[in-house]
Amino acid sequence: MKNDILKIGNKTFQSRLIVGSGKYKDFQTTFDATLAAQAEIITVAVRRVNITNPNEENLLDYFKGSKIAFLPNSAGCTTAEEAITLFRLTREATGIDFIKLEIIGDTQKTLYPDVLETLKACEVLAKDGFCVLAYSNDDPIMAKHLENAGASAVMPLAAPIGSGLGIQNRYNITFIKEAIKVPLIVDAGVGCASDAAIAMELGADAVLTNTAIAGAQNPILMAEAMRDAVRAGRASYLAGRIPKKPYASASSPTEGLADLKA
Repeated sequence: MKNDILKIGNKTFQSRLIVGSGKYKDFQTTFDATLAAQAEIITVAVRRVNITNPNEENLLDYFKGSKIAFLPNSAGCTTAEEAITLFRLTREATGIDFIKLEIIGDTQKTLYPDVLETLKACEVLAKDGFCVLAYSNDDPIMAKHLENAGASAVMPLAAPIGSGLGIQNRYNITFIKEAIKVPLIVDAGVGCASDAAIAMELGADAVLTNTAIAGAQNPILMAEAMRDAVRAGRASYLAGRIPKKPYASASSPTEGLADLKA
């Protein structure tokens, strides 16, 4: 599927698997897992992982010479104002305007996004020239509002962040796919490779996963599994599944059976 290109804003990618950079034991493992996944985008929580201070160990240094795009995210922000300020400072320090907007409303239990603050920030950042990938709940109405506000992609959760529960909202994912024209990237909740395949079979344009890889007993092997699952799920979606039926349907032709019995 060499011509099956993922386009986000004015950027294009061959891989439809986006990986995160948190929870790894060190930057080297982060780098190795990203390469194993053959991902072309890695998202980085600017408040938790250093990419702006050249005087400290910097994740950017590990990726020098690679073609992997950095996607700074605003994890840890709880208001639109905080996220807007963070991204403006990040762009000033790194020149990166390709961002994942993430504003959390419930920081104690669910880590669910505050969609009203997200929408507010999206409007401002898009007008500022940022390519905004907006993390959101699984509401197709909000997804459309984010698209109208200038989001270059909408990233609905499949289950709570880091839960590994898998795709808990299949119908909502398909509703969002029907509602928007920008890419739909399933974000949060993926626990294993089959979850990624299911997301892609539902029509997601890409999958973002962090904990499922970083927290695996063998992160490199899990990264490879996620890579293959996303590819298989995408191919399955493009191929078109057979209709579901409530009864059996013979897989072999039945013509001529009467003649044989005779």
